[in-house]
Amino acid sequence: MFVFWVWRIVIKARVVVFALFFGVWMPLGVIGASRNTSVVNVGVLFTHDSVIGRSAQPAILAAMDDVNADNSVLPGTKLNLILHDTNCSGFLGTVEALRLMEDEVVAAIGPQSSNIAHFISHIINELHIPLLSFGATDPTLTTPYYPYFVRTTQNDYFQMNAIADFIDHFGWREVIAIFVDDDNARNGISALNDALAKKRVRISYKATFSPGSPTSVINDLLVSVNLMESRVYIVHVNPDTGLSIFSIAKKLEMMNSDYVWIATDWLPSILDSFETNNPDVMNHLQGIVALRHHTPDSNLKKNFASKWNTTSFNSYALYAYDSVWLAARALHTFFQEGGNVSFSNDPKLHEINGSKLQLTSLRVFNGGEQLLETIKRTKFRGVSGLVQFGDDRNLIHPAYDIMNIGGTGMRRIGYWTNYSGLSTMTPESSYSKPLNATPNGHLYTVIWPGEATAVPRGWVFPHNGKPLQIVVPNRVSYKAFVTKDKSPLGVKGYCIDVFEAAINLLPYPVPHAYILKGDDSLDYNNLVYDVSQKRYDAAVGDIMIVTNRTKYVDFTQPFMESGLVVVTVVKEKKSSPWAFLSPFTVPMWAVTAILFVFVGAVVWILEHRSNEEFRGSPRQQIITVFWFSFSTMFFSHKENTVSTLGRSVLIIWLFVVLIINSSYTAGLTSILTVQQLTSKVEGIDSLISSTDAVGIQEGSFSLNYLIHELNIAASRIVKLKSQEEYMDALRRGPANGGVAAIVDELPYVELFLSGTNCVFRTVGQEFTKSGWGFVFPRDSPLAVDLSTAILQLSENGDLQKIHDKWLSRTECSMNLNQVDANQLSLSNFWGLFLICSITCIVALLIFFSRVAFQYQRATPEAQPEVEETQPDRTGRFGRTTSFIQFLDKKEVKKAKRKFIDINPAGQSSEGHPDELKKTKGKSIDINPASQSSECHPDELKKAKGKSIDINPAG
Repeated sequence: MFVFWVWRIVIKARVVVFALFFGVWMPLGVIGASRNTSVVNVGVLFTHDSVIGRSAQPAILAAMDDVNADNSVLPGTKLNLILHDTNCSGFLGTVEALRLMEDEVVAAIGPQSSNIAHFISHIINELHIPLLSFGATDPTLTTPYYPYFVRTTQNDYFQMNAIADFIDHFGWREVIAIFVDDDNARNGISALNDALAKKRVRISYKATFSPGSPTSVINDLLVSVNLMESRVYIVHVNPDTGLSIFSIAKKLEMMNSDYVWIATDWLPSILDSFETNNPDVMNHLQGIVALRHHTPDSNLKKNFASKWNTTSFNSYALYAYDSVWLAARALHTFFQEGGNVSFSNDPKLHEINGSKLQLTSLRVFNGGEQLLETIKRTKFRGVSGLVQFGDDRNLIHPAYDIMNIGGTGMRRIGYWTNYSGLSTMTPESSYSKPLNATPNGHLYTVIWPGEATAVPRGWVFPHNGKPLQIVVPNRVSYKAFVTKDKSPLGVKGYCIDVFEAAINLLPYPVPHAYILKGDDSLDYNNLVYDVSQKRYDAAVGDIMIVTNRTKYVDFTQPFMESGLVVVTVVKEKKSSPWAFLSPFTVPMWAVTAILFVFVGAVVWILEHRSNEEFRGSPRQQIITVFWFSFSTMFFSHKENTVSTLGRSVLIIWLFVVLIINSSYTAGLTSILTVQQLTSKVEGIDSLISSTDAVGIQEGSFSLNYLIHELNIAASRIVKLKSQEEYMDALRRGPANGGVAAIVDELPYVELFLSGTNCVFRTVGQEFTKSGWGFVFPRDSPLAVDLSTAILQLSENGDLQKIHDKWLSRTECSMNLNQVDANQLSLSNFWGLFLICSITCIVALLIFFSRVAFQYQRATPEAQPEVEETQPDRTGRFGRTTSFIQFLDKKEVKKAKRKFIDINPAGQSSEGHPDELKKTKGKSIDINPASQSSECHPDELKKAKGKSIDINPAG
């Protein structure tokens, strides 16, 4: 030590003399600041004798040679790498880091251990030396507390998200994490826990062991986890000690088809480092799924492998090689931008100069901050792929290969990227396409342990001999559903038989035991809550599936449909003398009557001008309209229709009358022959509006529903325990201390009504829809399997057989027969009425169009104007009156006659006898303009424009 101090004094004296000689005053804080940049020192920290170190060391040395041989990078400057061995020790790694800092390095590469990286990150922060780590994957290193830490490998945060996506892809809900108890593994598993929580998956147990633990400790650890429920194991350990886990698991028969083993990148790092895989080692790893850092195939990577004349290097070797090139390129840019290598003493260390640790030999790199920024913005393509950093100082575009070990090697079954998740598409292709155009969630077939291709269930019942603890409500009433029994099971009932039948359909045994709890006053909400708190493993019974309960437990598929209904006392309804009016509603009667009159009026209009039966005095015509209308109801009308339009309307109307008569007859028959019951309570709506007492089953969820959802006052609600109390309360009624109605679940009501001789009935409709299910803790895999089993019971008919065994339906109809429900309304016939009305309107339009045309032709041409013209109003009135008179006038059909003109050319009236014979039976027109001298002029005038019949015989 004395020699050391003497040596330091001599050195300082020489420096002071040198400074004085050149006449330059240099404070002690910056003595030795300038350095010759012909050689630049970069430190390297890693464990030489390790899986990662043995691959990384030749890669680092090869990178140094390549950099120094490349004149385009650091021309005139030699890159000098100073290697230090951390010996897999946090303490020795820190010491080696301090020694490295004494060499006045401008940057450091490594370490491979995250634990050592945590220690030395504080040192490099103080000395402003960028640290490029090719092996530290701890997610917590990427924090603002370590600004000089730059990760040149992948962050375990992304690896754990990849594992979470893989687990979610196969639908497992619980996993067990096996990891070494150090900072790196703990922080990695913490990131995994967060990633799994987003997928509603949980780590059921964390199995840890100390670094360097003997095989006996690992054996005991695996034995303990094998007794647990989950069969999905995630192994996150060091490469140097991880293989022993699988060799022990093989001996414990934990590599069979029921197991799932997932390893992080440590396992591919080992296998990629072997020249040839050891068959014994590979035999222990069959079926394991592992994640490997994705490094794309490229010419650079092939050239790198050809230099070694081998492919036995792992991804860490590639990252180490690129780390050296990253430092070289950053230094090249640093020097081009005017940076220089200079160091200064740390004032904080100078204050503790009295320490024997000689901390003052550690100097601050003055250009460290500038070099750090240069490193972060450096971008190039290396042997590991694209080297570019994000704002968090992590490599962008993280990606992993999903590897499946089988035979003598590994095969790739897919990829994972932070961009598209799981996919069979290469990450380079995924990142180059839009997100919605990238197929995700796909993997190739996995060969699981035991050479199984079927996806393992991922869980079994624990092998610790403890059966499933199932809580069952101890019912005193409604024993058909569940009750205590002296059988080995200790319970019996419909719910128990369904559960046992479903359990027997599972492909694995489920040891279980029933635990009775409470009585009829048991609050089922508390029962469900106990299951959520894992005081029991499940609950079996008449438990309704409601929304609030599903928030903290899982229900199986409903095995019994249920809902709330209203039960009340019913009485037989006395027959009414006006029962014949009941088949139709009042609006239906009114519209039918109006339509009868309307159709009769339409037919009268259409037949009035051409049918003598529809003519006569106004009184006779009105009687005809009403008689014809209502006689069609019985098809007894005697009036004949002669017009085409009238017959068309009548045909449609008779069809409508036929439908109305048939419907009326059927409805009246039903009303008079079927027993009609009545009740003061018509359903839940009338129950809400009244003030009478309402009964419920004690312990039922209907209490909260009536109070909070339907706003029924709690003072109106009466809690009843048994079927006997139901009957007594309903018979007494609200006036005598009973209840007006009972609100309960449908299965209870069916069982209750089956023994009451139909004195009580349900009224109204079922106003909630739900069902009964078995209760399990949140995310229980058994709930899913039992749901499938219940569906199978329903499909094969076994569920109905169990129902018929325990529950019998009442022979009388459950629902109250209400007359109003059987009445026919306009909604049943509006289509027929619409067709009939359209037919009538169309017929009227055609009729009036034809009459208007005839009227226009029959009206004489306009007369010459007179001196005094009448007002327009009088003219319009006259025309209207004239049209009505024309409309009322009987239409005379013209006879089909042939007219001839006698003597049109002025011939004598004495026709030739042969010509007269030709005109026999025909009409001739006498033309007064060509009168014969034998005819009297007055007679000709009277015959002007008329037709006469020539009868040659007379």
